[in-house]
Order: sequence, then C-alpha cells, then structure tokens
Amino acid sequence: MSELRWQKSSFSEGGAANCVELALTPTGTPHLRESDTPATVIATTPAALRALLRGIKAGTGATTGIGTASRGRGA
Repeated sequence: MSELRWQKSSFSEGGAANCVELALTPTGTPHLRESDTPATVIATTPAALRALLRGIKAGTGATTGIGTASRGRGA
C-alpha cells in the first residue's frame, strides 16, 4: 500500500501519543490508527466510519462493525 497521509484532530493535545489518526487511500477508503501504536491500522468503509462518529457524538458507544485491524500498513 502506498504511503498514507495521517491526520489527527486539532483537539489532540500537543505532540503526545494519545490520539486517533485518520487517513484516506486514493480511492477514499478510510483508515484509523492510535498514534501510540501506529503499526495497527483499521480499514473501514465511509458508511461505517460515519456510523461510528455518529455513535461517539451521541454517546452511545456504537463501535461494532467498524472494520478490520492489520499490522504494518500505512505509516
């Protein structure tokens, strides 16, 4: 896989490794990772990512079906 360009929220604190990062492939596939474990990457679909974000904003904790984790992708 080509190099992904990772972004983190402007709400993340400084340079600490305590945030979720997001990257999109050239075809628009979202990938998520935790900054303190960058080798573990979750690939998902745009629809599943929207559902996850809606669940987080609503406080429901709805995180099932987001995607599959893999190691060594991205970065």
